[in-house]
Amino acid sequence: MNKRLTVSLVAASLLASGSAFAQSTTAAGAANGARAGHDIAGPVGEIVGGTVGAAVGAGLEIPNAVIGAIPRDEPSVVVRERVVVGEPLPDTVVLHPVPRYTQYRYAVVNDRRVIVEPRTRRVIRVID
Repeated sequence: MNKRLTVSLVAASLLASGSAFAQSTTAAGAANGARAGHDIAGPVGEIVGGTVGAAVGAGLEIPNAVIGAIPRDEPSVVVRERVVVGEPLPDTVVLHPVPRYTQYRYAVVNDRRVIVEPRTRRVIRVID
């Protein structure tokens, strides 16, 4: 397999995987991306995977000010589905804009506050 194709496959698989969405920090993204890339394509994949994983992790970091702005007294809704990072919330869950940070949305589901990517409804951070 040529190197260009290998690099493309590693990058695509990391960006498309649910585990890529589960990264909450740049360092964790780099470490997990490198490990996954190495498993797929060896040393070249490890380099590409680390780079892509770090970028994905950095993109998903949520500033502490955003987390602190999410109200703690919002009523919780109950859903049967597991609430996990990388998976979308059901359409029945109402998403609320984060006060002062309206580019983020949150919900309280099964007594846990979660930050959600508004366009896809995917959970990007479980707070508590």
